Formats: sequence, structure tokens, C-alpha cells
Amino acid sequence: MTYLAPRQGLFAIILLVSFCLQTLLLVISTDQQLSNSRALKGEQMVAQLIDEARLSLENKDRVSLSVIANRYTSEQDVTRILIKDNNDDILVPVGNAPMQQGDTIRQIATNGDAVIGSVALTLKDVSKGEIIAMQWPFVIGTMLLHLLLWLIYGYLARPTKEQINALSRDIQELYRDQYRPVDQRGYDRELERQSTGQSASHLADSQVATDNTDNAIDDEVTNARKFNVHNEVNEYLRTQQNQETGNDTDNLVSAGEGSEIADTDGVASQAASHTSKLSATRSVDSVKVQIVFHDEFNMLERLAPAQRLPYLALCTQLLNQAVTELLRQPLLLGVSAMNEAHFEDNGASVVLKADNSHAKVALAGVMLAKLYLMLNKIIHDKHIELSRFALPAKAGVSDDAQSEPMTHLLQSIGKKEQLLILLPNAGLKQISNHVQVHNIMRPTTVYERECAIFDGANDSLIQRLADVRNAVLMIEDEDELHI
Repeated sequence: MTYLAPRQGLFAIILLVSFCLQTLLLVISTDQQLSNSRALKGEQMVAQLIDEARLSLENKDRVSLSVIANRYTSEQDVTRILIKDNNDDILVPVGNAPMQQGDTIRQIATNGDAVIGSVALTLKDVSKGEIIAMQWPFVIGTMLLHLLLWLIYGYLARPTKEQINALSRDIQELYRDQYRPVDQRGYDRELERQSTGQSASHLADSQVATDNTDNAIDDEVTNARKFNVHNEVNEYLRTQQNQETGNDTDNLVSAGEGSEIADTDGVASQAASHTSKLSATRSVDSVKVQIVFHDEFNMLERLAPAQRLPYLALCTQLLNQAVTELLRQPLLLGVSAMNEAHFEDNGASVVLKADNSHAKVALAGVMLAKLYLMLNKIIHDKHIELSRFALPAKAGVSDDAQSEPMTHLLQSIGKKEQLLILLPNAGLKQISNHVQVHNIMRPTTVYERECAIFDGANDSLIQRLADVRNAVLMIEDEDELHI
């Protein structure tokens, strides 16, 4: 049996890559040589053309110039000749350069010190296909050489009979070492095979019985675990209910039991806190808008105070004016600001409250966050254009119960120019008719699952935000003029 050479296909790929690279280098070197020779030839032809056409060019004799130029366009490399007078007016255009582009050589024609015109000669580019056609003996010879090398490798690199026998022995020894026990007592292997065959059936029966027993035990353990888990959950819920109704557990005597109950109380209070934060049925009377800088490389900390403080003051002024202008909208009647924003290194926050039950405080928070992101985008782009320091921003809107989780969400998953929303059902209902949101892909925590990302708004809301943005920018421009 004849075996192929090892990795013959890989060697064929290497030879193919070598042939392609060799052909590419041939084309590049030939093109460079032809370009240099054509450039020298073109300069000589232009100089000769000027010498022949100097008198006709001085007299602006178009007929004579056309006859002279036609003689040069008969050359294979020349595609166009353009002769102009001293006023840069075209006297004779000869050739078809729009169809065949190439390198153009221009030279001014002079008579003594006076400029009488100019001549532009365009040389045709040599295509890569023409180069390969010119060098076809070399290309065919190289291809045959690589094919011959592949055939020689396939013949010389084939394994010999000695190598095949040695490999077969190695495989047999490896198989015997791994799958057959070593007979150290000198027993006859034939007897061992017979005894093995007689006990195989007994071993199979015992194995089946053992497997059935193990499966039964696993099922019992699984059921017991499920039962224990359900009992623990029910016990925890009963304990939680007793704690809420005022049952006192401080009268226990044992120190060990007291520590266990203390741990249980801590877990229960933490669970109750999370439950209250994630409750979807609570009302929304106020929202907190958090705006932080998207500072991946901590550039704000490294900035000198002389530059950082004015930038933070600008952001503070911009946010406060945005709050003032936005709350004047009739859509947000009954919403007021509880604090005056002030930007620090970690950002700024604004708390909005509803003065009555009809006020749309959740919608106001989302609009304020989106409005500042729009304003910051304009300020950021303008500062970068003027080579000044500026940072992009990201924002989050939540109620008071979820303000701390929103801070962590902005640090962990918040992206540049992104608006995160973490509100109960009442707040989501307020914004559902005006704003589109989408959930976070592959959430890893409960808050990431409940968080939504601003995905767009209807035309009326976008127009309102654009009007408020323009009003804030006009106020900013007026302040700069007064300064």
C-alpha cells in the first residue's frame, strides 16, 4: 500500500502562496521599471516637441501645431498632447486621454526670456495584465517549477516500509499498555480470556443492579434536597411575617442561637430592603436624575484646578438653566426641583418632586436627563473642535429608593451618551406614551434586569426638547456676550 507524504496539502498551500508572492513582486518591479523609462521618454518627447513647435506656437498656428502633435500621438505610449498659449488658452488638444488616463508631463515653452506657451503630454499607464502578458514565459516557468517541487516532495517524503512497521509496533505497544493489563504472574493468556468471558455476564448483571441502586439513592437525595429547600423557604417567610407583625426574638438565652438569629435578622432585613426597592407597585412622588462623566482614563482627576473648576462651573450652569427652562413646559406642570445642582468630580444630581397627583415627575426626570445629554453633546463637540478639555456624559433616572443602585449601574454598565431608567410601574406608565425603551441584554443582577435603556421618543417630545435646548444655548450665548 502506498502512503502519501505527511501534510502534502499544507505544502501545496505554501507553494501556492510562494508562487503568488513571486508573481506580485515581478509585476511591481516591472511596473516600476516601465514607469521610470516612460517618464524619461516623455520628458525627451516634450523637449523635442517644444523645439519643433516653437515658431508655430509663437505665431499661434493651430494647423502646424496639430500636424506636429499628431506625429507624437502616433507613439504607442502617448495618449494625449495639449498645447496652450501664453494666456493658458488651449490651442491644440490631440489624443483620447479621457478614455485612457496616465501620467502627465508639463513643460513651459519659452523663446529667450519670454513665455510663449506650454505643452502637456499624457503617457498611458501600463496595466498589470499587460505586464503579466509580457512576462508570460517567466510566469509559466515559475508555476511549473512549483508544481515540480510539490511532486518531488510527495515522492521523497513518503514513509518507507521500515518507518511504517516501526509506527505499527509503537501503536500496538501503546494499545497493549492502555487497554490490556500486564500479566506479572506468568499465567496463560488463553486461560485468562476464558475466565474473563465466564465472569463477564456476572459482572454485567451486578453492574446493572448497582446502577439501579445508585439511581434510586440519587433520586432520594434530590427529593430530600428539594424538600429541605422548600422547608427552608417557608420557614424564612414565616419568620419574616413574624418580624413584620412585631414578634420579638431578643429573649433567647443561648449565645450560639442568638448569633444565628442575628444573622437571620440581618439577611431578612436586607431581603426586605431589596424587596421594597424593587417593589413595582409603589408610587412615584419624586425622582432623582444623576449625571456623571464618562471618564474612562480618569482625565478629570489629572486636570489642573485652573482648568477643572471652570469646566465644572460651566456644566453646573448648563444643568441649572436646563432645569429652569424645562420646568416651564406646560406638559410638566406641577413638577418642581428640590435642590440646586452642583457638579463635582463624580457628577451631579437633581431631585424633582410632584406637587400634586397629576404631575408627571417621572417624565420630567427622563426629559431632563435627555436634555442635558443633548446639551453636553454640543458643548463637548465644540470644545474638542477648539482643542479644549471636555468629557462626554451619561445619565440615570430613578426614584429615591433606587438611587444608590442606579449609581452602581452607571458605573458598571453605563455607556457614553446613554440614559438608564430604573422606575417602578407607575413611573414607567408615565413615560410609556412618550418614550421608547429596551431592556439590558444578558443581565447579571436583579437591578440590571429591572433597568431600561432610553431608545427614542416621539416627535412631539423630541421637538419640545429641541426647543428647550435652543433656549438654553441662547441664554448661554447671551451670558458670554455680557461677560
